[in-house]
Amino acid sequence: MVTGLVLVRLMAGKEKVALTRIKEIKGVSHVTAVFGRWDLVLDIETEDVGTLSNVVVRDIRATPGVLSTESLVTTSI
Repeated sequence: MVTGLVLVRLMAGKEKVALTRIKEIKGVSHVTAVFGRWDLVLDIETEDVGTLSNVVVRDIRATPGVLSTESLVTTSI
């Protein structure tokens, strides 16, 4: 199991539509709305790094209203 955080910047006026679609994406386990440079922080859980990459590129970035993302793959210390 691979987990990660995806920081998401949304287009003004498209937040609700994007949020609704993002919550439906397989692999997105939790969504938090935040203030600041980013609008959402997504918790992602997938089988491997390749699948995580596919979820980000194919599903999250392709969501109407998403301007940009930054992905952080978690690690144990």
